[in-house]
Amino acid sequence: MHIVLDDTAMTAAGQGNVLASRLIHRAHAEAGWFLYAPACALVEADRARTGTAEHLAALPGITVLDLDLSAALALARQETWAAAHSQFAAQPTPDRPDGAVIATTAPDRWKGETVRVLDLNT
Repeated sequence: MHIVLDDTAMTAAGQGNVLASRLIHRAHAEAGWFLYAPACALVEADRARTGTAEHLAALPGITVLDLDLSAALALARQETWAAAHSQFAAQPTPDRPDGAVIATTAPDRWKGETVRVLDLNT
């Protein structure tokens, strides 16, 4: 299972959201669970809640995704860099042929987009 945390999910994790905490635990403790934090979303989460980026980046079950050239070229497609980098990270790759699910507390943000969403509000 490959899951991309958007900025809202990262902020929720820092505020004790139970579902976000479970995802982080699974990514650390169970084989086959992978959790990704796109750098641009990490910055936005830290702006919303100071200390979030440092905390999440220190967790062993989370892989921080750098803003490489391909991701940078995709940024113009979304309203924010955080959303654009999250959507780009969820796209299929050779390592993730089925892509990844975006974990979020703002599922309406992703309506009409070609991504699978995991609502952390439920």
